[in-house]
Amino acid sequence: MKKLLPISLLLLFSLFAFAQKNKIQPDKRLTGLDTALEKLLKDWKTAGFAVAIVEKNKVIYSKGFGYRDYAAKKPVTPNTLFAIGSCTKAFTASLLGMLEKDGKLSLDKKATGYLPALHFFNTDMDEKITVRDMTTHRTGLPRHDYSWYLFPTASRDSLLQRIQYQEPNAGIREVWQYNNFMFLTQGMIAEKISGKSWEENIKEKIFTPLGMNRSNLSIKNMEKDEDASLGYSLKKDSSIKKLGYFNIDGMGPAGSINSSVTEMANWVITWINNGQFNSKEILPGSYIQGAISTQMAMGGALPDKAHPDIYFSNYGLAWFLTSYRGHYRVEHGGNIDGFSASTSFFPSDSIGIIVLTNQNASAIPSVVRNLVADRMLKLQYRNWSNEYKLMVAKSALQAKEAEKNKTSNRIAGTKPSHTLTDYEGVFNNPGYGDMEVYVKKDTLFARTNKDSMWLRHYHYDVFEVKGFDKEEGLDTSSGGTVLNFRTGDDGKIGSLSITLEPSLKPITFVYKPGPKALSKEALQKYVGEYELGGMTTKVYLKEEVLFVFVPGQPEYETIALGNHTFKLKALDGFSVQFDVANDKVTGMRFIQPNGIFKAKRK
Repeated sequence: MKKLLPISLLLLFSLFAFAQKNKIQPDKRLTGLDTALEKLLKDWKTAGFAVAIVEKNKVIYSKGFGYRDYAAKKPVTPNTLFAIGSCTKAFTASLLGMLEKDGKLSLDKKATGYLPALHFFNTDMDEKITVRDMTTHRTGLPRHDYSWYLFPTASRDSLLQRIQYQEPNAGIREVWQYNNFMFLTQGMIAEKISGKSWEENIKEKIFTPLGMNRSNLSIKNMEKDEDASLGYSLKKDSSIKKLGYFNIDGMGPAGSINSSVTEMANWVITWINNGQFNSKEILPGSYIQGAISTQMAMGGALPDKAHPDIYFSNYGLAWFLTSYRGHYRVEHGGNIDGFSASTSFFPSDSIGIIVLTNQNASAIPSVVRNLVADRMLKLQYRNWSNEYKLMVAKSALQAKEAEKNKTSNRIAGTKPSHTLTDYEGVFNNPGYGDMEVYVKKDTLFARTNKDSMWLRHYHYDVFEVKGFDKEEGLDTSSGGTVLNFRTGDDGKIGSLSITLEPSLKPITFVYKPGPKALSKEALQKYVGEYELGGMTTKVYLKEEVLFVFVPGQPEYETIALGNHTFKLKALDGFSVQFDVANDKVTGMRFIQPNGIFKAKRK
């Protein structure tokens, strides 16, 4: 008779056998992936990046590489927060998809009907541009990005007001042209209809149901997080340099979300599963289908010899669409100071890839995305890192050749028509903002509320716009954008123009007289009656403001500009200047577009 094994041993044996039989096998598609991705850090001189891969409704890979704080050697983790830039746009557009499902909005109705404060460059655009046109970048407006980038403000209302002064360069629905302002506007439409801020809508309708609890919508919140990445750039293609965070709260709906690959994975799972997450609808399925379908052709994008299996380039609702090696790919990138990102998925294959990096304008997201996609889709190996390296090198060579072939129209031996201090002042364009020109140590500079620029004399009243760095000093390289000062009929500097939107004529900034604080006592000496062409003109004070009254006209409030000159507040181009001898006012001059008219003090 056989000796019986103890029941406990039999149970242990059976459990062991079961475990062996059902052991989770490693995904062969991911074999060696860690090594391949680690190598990219060195190849691209990158501080760090993170990757997540989803399949169907699961995260099958997530890992961080390199450092989120390069100096302190703090590692990137799958939970490290990065700025995702324009990957934000799909979140914003989704709010409109939810509103449309609820019957509160139609993508095909005019945008100004939902947001009365919105005005475009002309009434035709006001009447014809729909919400869908804005979501698909087909309004006829070019980027006008320097408006928000060089002249940032936290006020969305102020940014919205700039749109009516921004000139189109094409007709409505004629061409595809990327425009961040149109996504700011979509966020504001959601605010107007819902009665809640864009931030509240994103948290309530997307972040919370998707468990994106650490994701946030402002650099101020990102700075407080213990596992947040710093941003970097590659200095002279060789050394990693830390960049400061760029707060774009005002343009938030176009690109201010900060997230991790772990939490972005939940977002991508939702898209792969037709708007469902954990068996609950987050986004309307009808919206999902429309968003990942062609809404606007971006270009021909014909297959070429190098990439015969990559072709077509279209745009959905806040998503780029392409055929990647025989597979339908939906993707959007993101770039903001110090960070680059890619969010992509293959709806027919139920595969998604998220890549976030702390390197400015980096190829890493594209390289990693393609490398991972080839493995997941079981495609033939391609060395994408080398291909992108060749593309970058080719682009640099072309730029160098263009520089060699460039001819200068600079006229030697000229000098500015005014002393440098005459160029000082604040210049305004309503579609952009204020630019201040000032002199420092006998050198002319300009600054916006984001950056300062060195103005190096080129010829006559034209200056080259150059940067400067505390460590490297002034940029003495040749070429670049020029800034042209222009004088008014009175010979004074009246405006400046600079090319900020390449597809349009230079943008003009008009001199904006700055008010001078004068006491009531200082203003009192101008008070009196003046004889002007047989009429008596009166100058008087109301509290501490000087007013001018001409018979038959309304009284004019003035703004003191200094040098005994006062602008008429209600009339552009009109001012009065008082004649003063031995500190006594003897007369005044009315300076206006059709001439200068003298008046003698009575």
